[in-house]
Amino acid sequence: MTITEDLACYCQKVAEQGRRASRQLATLPTQQKNDWLQASAAALEANVDTVMAANALDIDAAPSFGLSDAAIDRLVLSKDRIKAIANAMREIAALPDPIGETISGSRRPSGIEIQKVRAPLGCVFFIYESRPNVTADAAAICIKSGNAVILRGGKEAQHSSRAIVEILQDTCEQCGVPEHAVQIVGTTEREAVGHFLSLGNLIDVAIPRGGKGLIELVSREATMPVIKHFDGNCHVYVDEAAAIEMAKEIVLNSKCQRMGVCNAAESMLVHSEVASTHLPAIAAALTEAGVEIRGDAATCKIVPEAKAAVDADWAEEYLGPIISCKVVESIQEAIEHINQYGSHHTDAIVTSDVERARQFANAVDSSAVMINASTRFNDGGEFGLGAEIGISTDKFHARGPCGLAELTTYKYVVQGSGTIRE
Repeated sequence: MTITEDLACYCQKVAEQGRRASRQLATLPTQQKNDWLQASAAALEANVDTVMAANALDIDAAPSFGLSDAAIDRLVLSKDRIKAIANAMREIAALPDPIGETISGSRRPSGIEIQKVRAPLGCVFFIYESRPNVTADAAAICIKSGNAVILRGGKEAQHSSRAIVEILQDTCEQCGVPEHAVQIVGTTEREAVGHFLSLGNLIDVAIPRGGKGLIELVSREATMPVIKHFDGNCHVYVDEAAAIEMAKEIVLNSKCQRMGVCNAAESMLVHSEVASTHLPAIAAALTEAGVEIRGDAATCKIVPEAKAAVDADWAEEYLGPIISCKVVESIQEAIEHINQYGSHHTDAIVTSDVERARQFANAVDSSAVMINASTRFNDGGEFGLGAEIGISTDKFHARGPCGLAELTTYKYVVQGSGTIRE
């Protein structure tokens, strides 16, 4: 048997184990799932030194992978971050179990009673890059929503992710959760991803979370449905009815609170009526925070330190200390610019005008539209989902932060009393 055949057999075995576990998880009582979440949170905190020692190996190796500062920041696990991971698991335990929830119901003239109820998706193949905290988030959301998960983390975080999964698997055994409910792919070989993506008969959905190249590869090769987002080119539009201090704080928070994430603002649009008054103050705050501004001609005239933008800047996801800026003549021009160059992720308007806010919210085609709030709020935890497995910019099957409900499908349960169709 060749190495490729060995790898194919390994992937097939993992997928079969995940499929079997998903069948058991579909009927696992809520309390048992919650017990596992609580026990896992406690175990992560109890084994913080073990997890951090594994993470140190990944941090030491990071330079050899050519990771950017933003990527290394996403890789690092501190005691506070591990505590936050544990707390997120506890928050998920406190959320209602979506499985078995009745979405709608009716009684037909024939006498049958119809219920539309939530059911798990099944077996999830989750592939992600350099985010060891996501390992626990994904496992927690999948188990609570009755799904088995196969985790394929990036090689940059392999030690951290494996240490976390071993802890989660130990608590599976303690709590009576199926043995293969959480699995991590035991090889970093790239070919393994292709093998898993070919197993649409065993894996129900693939969820990639990472760079554009990864997501394009998964979308191209997957033989099962994919939940995904590509770029996070998020905008803040400062309307002519925007208060200057509010606009400055929202732009600064959207861009600078954490730059290397998908819901950070990458572009700013400012209405021409307030550009001369608002833009200098916002630009000064961004410059003080170390952010380079790349602007159109009108921006560069008002902000001398701004660099001239090129066409590519309008669609760029910088994930770092750069923001593009354009002065627009109307809210309609802002909407058209966002819909043309944005990534349908998160876009915000700052305005005191209710009608303009409504117009923006209705017309901007994004998974989340913020009115007088930072783009950084498009997040599963901030939305009360406990955590998220990703933020989808698709329109099918889920959009926005994907929490428990987004990892379910539904089935119709029909009750009769010996009823037959005439």
